[in-house]
Order: sequence, then structure tokens, then C-alpha cells
Amino acid sequence: MALRKLGIAFKLHTYVYDSNAESIGLQAAEALGVDPNRMLKTLMAEVDGKPVCAVVPSDCEVSMKKLAAALGGKSARMMRPADAERL
Repeated sequence: MALRKLGIAFKLHTYVYDSNAESIGLQAAEALGVDPNRMLKTLMAEVDGKPVCAVVPSDCEVSMKKLAAALGGKSARMMRPADAERL
């Protein structure tokens, strides 16, 4: 792993992923026994067609309009999973 090569300490926490969960982040927090506002989720989006990454607590939602404005853009949308996986 890249973290190990850099000498960065980490611990991998595994859980049973439920692809049918209403909120993947909340399901992960519950499965790991972590307060949802301490569990972070990574959201891949596009602002004016350029990829961006938002990291937010799992119990929060991201307004695409506010995301675009925060980055000086006009519009934002969630990135398709296949496109996000390629990055």
C-alpha cells in the first residue's frame, strides 16, 4: 500500500457492505459502531465539467449548487461511478 511505503500508520476497518442501503455512509458508520458525524464519505462530482472531490461527514448531504459556488463554478453534478473509479 502507498501509505505503508510512506511510513504512515493506519488501521484498516472492514465491514459488510450493503449496496442496497439507503445511505452507504450511514450504513458503514453503523456497521463499524462509529458516530455518523465522525465517519467521512468521499463524493466525486464535476464542477463545470471538471472533477472535484468532497469529503463530508456521512450524516451530511452536499448541495450541488453550493459546491459549484464554493469552487467558483456555475454548475455541479455527481460524477458517474464508472468515471469516478477511473480517477
